[in-house]
Amino acid sequence: MTQLSYENDDKNLIPLFTQRGYKTKLNLYVNGKAISSEQCSMAQPQQTLLEFLRDVLGLTGSKLGCAEGGCGACTVMVSNYDFELDSIRHYAVNACLMPVCTLHNCHITTVEGVGSTKSNAGLHPIQERMVAFHGSQCGFCTPGIIVALYALFASGKDSIADIDEHFDGNLCRCTGYRPIWDAAKSLCSDATDTFKDHNCTTPPSSSSCANCPSKSKCGSNTRNENGTPHDHNNDLPSGEQCNNHNKNNNMVTSSTADKVLEEAYQNRLNDNNKFNSQAEDMFPDELLSSLLQSTKTKQQRQQQQQQDPLMIVGKSCTWFQPTSLEGLLELLDEFPDGKLVVGNTEVGIETKFKHASYQRFITPIAISELYSVKTTSTSMIIGACTPLSSILSYCDNLLSSNETNKSTIIVTLLLKTARAIRDMLRWFASTQIRNTACLGGNLATGSPISDMNPLLASMNATLHLSTKGKSRKVNVRHFFKGYRRVDLRQGEIIQCIEIPIDKDKKQKCLLSYVYPFKQARRREDDISIVTAGMSVSITPNPESNQSNFIIADASFAYGGMGPTTVLADQTAKMLIGKPWNSTTFDQARKDLGRELTLQDNVPGGQVEYRRALAASFLFQFYLKVSLDLQTDVELIRESLQQQQPPTVNMDGWSLPLPPPPLIDSVDKSGSVTFLNSPKVPIVGMQTYPSPRVIPGLEADPAAAPSSSSPKMNMSKAATSSAGLPATHASGALHCTGEAIYVDDIPHVSNMLHSALILSSKANCNLVSLDKAPALDMEGVVAVLSYDDLVQISGKNELGPIMKDEEVFATKEIRHVGMVLGIVVAESLEVANKASRAVVATYEDNTNNTQKTIVSIQDAIAANSYYESSRHVLDNTTDGTTINDQLSESSSDPNSILVSGEFYVGGQEHFYLECNSTLVIPTETGLEVFASTQSPSKTQAYCASATNTPASRVVVRTKRMGGGFGGKETRSVFSSAAAAVAAKITNRPVRLTLDRNVDMQITGQRHAFYAKYTASATLINNNTLLKLGSLKVNLYSNAGCSFDLSGPVMDRALFHIDGVYKWKSIRAEGVCCKTHQPPHTAFRGFGGPQGIAICEHIIDELYHHALYRHQNVHFNSIDTFRRNNMYQERDVTHFGMPISPPKWNVPTAWDQLHQTASIPQQRASIHKFNSTHRHKKRGLAFLPTKFGIAFTAKFMNQGGALVHLYTDGTILVSHGGTEMGQGLHTKVAQITAHAFNVPLADVHVEETATDKVANTMPTAASMSTDMYGMAALDACKRILANIAPVRKKLGVHATLAEVASAAHFERIDLTAHGFHTVSNDRCGYDWDSPSGGAENRGQPFNYFTQGVAVSIVEIDVLTGNFHTLRSDILVDCGSSINPMIDIGQIEGAFIQGMGWSTTEEMIWADPINHSWITPPGRLFTSGPGTYKIPSPNDTPEVFHVKLMDSCNPFAVHSSKAIGEPPFFLGCSVFFAIKDAVRAARVQNLGENADFEFRLPATSERIRIMCGDVIAQEAVCPPPPVVLEKDAQQQLTDEERKQKMATFQPKGTY
Repeated sequence: MTQLSYENDDKNLIPLFTQRGYKTKLNLYVNGKAISSEQCSMAQPQQTLLEFLRDVLGLTGSKLGCAEGGCGACTVMVSNYDFELDSIRHYAVNACLMPVCTLHNCHITTVEGVGSTKSNAGLHPIQERMVAFHGSQCGFCTPGIIVALYALFASGKDSIADIDEHFDGNLCRCTGYRPIWDAAKSLCSDATDTFKDHNCTTPPSSSSCANCPSKSKCGSNTRNENGTPHDHNNDLPSGEQCNNHNKNNNMVTSSTADKVLEEAYQNRLNDNNKFNSQAEDMFPDELLSSLLQSTKTKQQRQQQQQQDPLMIVGKSCTWFQPTSLEGLLELLDEFPDGKLVVGNTEVGIETKFKHASYQRFITPIAISELYSVKTTSTSMIIGACTPLSSILSYCDNLLSSNETNKSTIIVTLLLKTARAIRDMLRWFASTQIRNTACLGGNLATGSPISDMNPLLASMNATLHLSTKGKSRKVNVRHFFKGYRRVDLRQGEIIQCIEIPIDKDKKQKCLLSYVYPFKQARRREDDISIVTAGMSVSITPNPESNQSNFIIADASFAYGGMGPTTVLADQTAKMLIGKPWNSTTFDQARKDLGRELTLQDNVPGGQVEYRRALAASFLFQFYLKVSLDLQTDVELIRESLQQQQPPTVNMDGWSLPLPPPPLIDSVDKSGSVTFLNSPKVPIVGMQTYPSPRVIPGLEADPAAAPSSSSPKMNMSKAATSSAGLPATHASGALHCTGEAIYVDDIPHVSNMLHSALILSSKANCNLVSLDKAPALDMEGVVAVLSYDDLVQISGKNELGPIMKDEEVFATKEIRHVGMVLGIVVAESLEVANKASRAVVATYEDNTNNTQKTIVSIQDAIAANSYYESSRHVLDNTTDGTTINDQLSESSSDPNSILVSGEFYVGGQEHFYLECNSTLVIPTETGLEVFASTQSPSKTQAYCASATNTPASRVVVRTKRMGGGFGGKETRSVFSSAAAAVAAKITNRPVRLTLDRNVDMQITGQRHAFYAKYTASATLINNNTLLKLGSLKVNLYSNAGCSFDLSGPVMDRALFHIDGVYKWKSIRAEGVCCKTHQPPHTAFRGFGGPQGIAICEHIIDELYHHALYRHQNVHFNSIDTFRRNNMYQERDVTHFGMPISPPKWNVPTAWDQLHQTASIPQQRASIHKFNSTHRHKKRGLAFLPTKFGIAFTAKFMNQGGALVHLYTDGTILVSHGGTEMGQGLHTKVAQITAHAFNVPLADVHVEETATDKVANTMPTAASMSTDMYGMAALDACKRILANIAPVRKKLGVHATLAEVASAAHFERIDLTAHGFHTVSNDRCGYDWDSPSGGAENRGQPFNYFTQGVAVSIVEIDVLTGNFHTLRSDILVDCGSSINPMIDIGQIEGAFIQGMGWSTTEEMIWADPINHSWITPPGRLFTSGPGTYKIPSPNDTPEVFHVKLMDSCNPFAVHSSKAIGEPPFFLGCSVFFAIKDAVRAARVQNLGENADFEFRLPATSERIRIMCGDVIAQEAVCPPPPVVLEKDAQQQLTDEERKQKMATFQPKGTY
């Protein structure tokens, strides 16, 4: 047998190191208690804190979301004693990166230690607020969010500004962040003072509704829309008839201010010592006593802070923790191979993802000399191991304490240095990372895109290096030798970083400035694309009688422009002695472009963007310094004038002073970057109709069995039922970490861990699989593949529609990451290592000589399609064709005709919980716990793969940590593989995919490409534009297997009309077969792609009309959209009447147009854009309709099982799964309302195939419609059964009394409910002849509708954007739970915003991304490279309102809500496009439309603005300007022409 790693002989060194004073036992404290010696001894040097907490201590509240510190799900709080401050320090860390051994003599607080539903103390206020404000949905990210906030409050960062600034390390895919922001701010120390004077209509909003007489029923702080408190006692108990229910229309409003200003809660909070002191109180006395060692004074404690050194010998490696600098250097000399670890933020990535293995880890975390920041008269000195957060805090304090002290230039230079460091560090990674990472590690890793390294180089910082017996100094500018190679010798460490601040002392009349710059895909917690540090010294020109300033010194350092930190020394040198003015910097920009060159295939790509950023930063630096220079000159002038008579001051200045260059007012905005801008508080308002229940589909006698079931009399008042905003049924469990997900299920006896064996390339054949290297490893139980599946007579075929997938690959390898087999082992570590040890041999696919097909364009060129997916919708009439109509339009002078193409990118689901399965063999079959939206599909394929009858396979799903469609079908193959392993080994098997694996192999949202021709006609004297004909061909990237790609394309075709009445439409769609993984369902299921394409065409038609007829007055694009909307009784292009139910889009549009003041907003934006050259704002006002139903008729069915117990409580099981959307909560509300009992009396059990069989996937937003009606059906059956008993007992009998009596009379208290959507309202037959609904059927039951407006601001120079405001109005019928529905709207909106802006999928593509290999590999496979929106990306003002409407086709007149609002997030994309258009008009002088592809990444925004810097980046000058090169340079007009058609690279 092969050892897992190497034999650890260091155990033989224990006696030697014991003699040196090293301790060999770890001391850990968790949640106020000491961990036993036995458990501490189980800690391994290579083990993360998260692994120890979950695997050893069984504390599963902290979650594994990404294993790279990018999502925050693993956040815990560390507390230790700070001897320098003489107090306990509390800080949040990423447990997935933190080595457990670094926490020797520390206290760790997990979410279990914050508060619990199971303890007498109950929930902590943070948990209470998060539950009350609906701050959790799927709940997987919630424990990390709770602890991150807990740590901020515990550390004294308890103001609203503190929360805005430091809550930056946690991602949430469900909520949209707004309720989380509200919950956090409601606890802040300055909450009342901040919000007390705000007006509610322009958030932060006004008066609290804390005194609402029935707010306990509602569960939130609300008031009427006019600002008066809302009295829930007036809410209708059961609703009125649909046609008159709104006679007393009363809207309920809840704003950020309402929540923050709830006086009763604030008063209780102020008196709550638990909130204020819990973290301090929980710190173990035993630990505190041992650390203080009975010393009494601060000085004594500081002298005693040195602890004993530590040595932990693990099974395969060793941990050393010396306590002196000498001891550290001796260890490095003794063990040259020792790996130095501080924060582990880099080493953790190396060991996890690059599979680096180290025999010895050496940490300097106990060496106080390396942890300090201090300032001398000549420099700032930073200890190499000082946490970045400590440096940030030091600089912040320095700036605050010296805010008004500008008496001398030297102090000002110190503050400028501190400001530059602070501004960069506040956007460096996340709070959790900054709390552990250090500058020394940042420098030593030599990352070419480090944020701080270029800044330090520009500051001329010096590194103090030490090794045993030696020391030396190296300037940072000379430290970087090559890609991740630095000037560190063996055994040498960085001891400190010294930054000079005495430059002005050495020369009189010198003004120095330094600034940082960075741009990434996302502002918060993201690695820079390009970063820079720039410094300059300016002095009056002695040769021009001080008539101007000249440059005395300059330094420009860049990250992201080469394999190392790059110094633009040639450009800087050329500036010396030049005047400080725009002409000088225009030339400097061109010099920089020649000096910093990038090859087209440079790693990282984005060549043109990186060139543009480098030049833009230089220009921004000029603007910043020029404005600072104006201020400084004025300060010096005032100082000199105060002297009588004016004379030379101590710094050598005298009057007159040279005039600084003036910056035009339109250019000043270019000096403002997000680095030094405050983080704006996020506020919002939620408005909904007064809670009521309106009869819907259940009122139809044909919808359910007839039963006379008057309400039961309650023993106590119902506090929550249908129509009220009850909190999520699992909210408290989410917030305490007590909600159990699949990977949290305690280890089952004899359980095995597993890992998939994945292909490393695509478009080839599998020749052989050598399992021997894996089988030879100690702890490996089996390595299984197709041959093993055959041995148990299992079926290898998979697929929801076509059976074109395999459990284990047999021959053809169609994508990178295809499953070849599965390894099962005694530990996860062994399983993972063994899976990488299996050797797969491939050969070229002899049946396919084509290159690897990655993109849609590759597939079109190769004619690679799933032809069965090709469908056409054509509603042309009168015997004409769409081509005839378009041809006629082309000759009509009043017609507008546009032809073009539009690309829509894919999207990763990024559910926080990766796919996870636990399979347990039973006496007769298998029990499967799976994170899946489709238990029955999972059951079917686990059964077929293992040759087990489906009746003996039970699949259970309690909850998922998000799904969004990604677990509808793509969870099945991993469950099937685990089932095969469990069946063959006859042992329980757990399989949880790592984040990078999950993203690489499970598929994403389909990328789309559209090619179109469309027309519109000018009428009413050319003042009105009416839509004409639309011909569009849609192509989607389906990947290498069919999955659900056909139905996804169908829904895109159904939604290609948007909300508009086109004269005629011919839409054809086909799915492209590529070598990407099979793409799949994602929230919206093709609908958003279709609508986005439609809105792009609408936008293009309008602006082409504007361009062609500039002398004719047009109303705004908003009027164009409004005038072309469907009206009542119109019919869609697929033959479905637009109503009933009521068509509300025009009404919603008109309402929001007025309440959001659209015309005034557009006028304000136009004014802003005319006065800001480098910042532009844009607005987009968009509508949506989304069809509700599975387009396959058979899927529109659902079942539920309801038990009434004799104590009057009710248990519900149904076929839907809970993934955060609140389905179980809504079903419980419907059930509680049916029986007229408190919501607490209803419990919804896990979804299980032995309770409700043959279920449909929880998808298509249909779950409440189906399972709510099915549960109601079952309730009615039980009520009918017990009606005679109730009549006998009388109206005052409780439900418990009635149930008990019925039981003794042998009446069945259990019922199975079932619901199907009416035949005439679902099912579309593509094989029927073309025509209307009478031929093909109606694909949807109804439409959920809505509108949204968003306003954005972009930075023309960098591509950064932020959303200033978003207002959303949605018709979701009569809501069963308005706050859950609002949460779905907000979450969907932010997810849609992410899809259309920051979330770019990057694939290895020989054409667009040749720097990635092999072709077809996904590069963006984790939070480090793939950027979903962060908390800071939430619109600064975020309003959501529900319309007052009804829907006779769903339960309680509600409407589906999960998917419909997703597209509204694209309002941000089109607002960005509006802003970019303003920049292009300014820079390129064009008003015609332009192709702006989705997503609107920072790269696309910046390059498409088309200014001269972008032009030079796209058409760079030759590297060296010689006379012969002059002809090679393009003219300004040629550059503009190329810029007009240029597109940044991207794979679609």
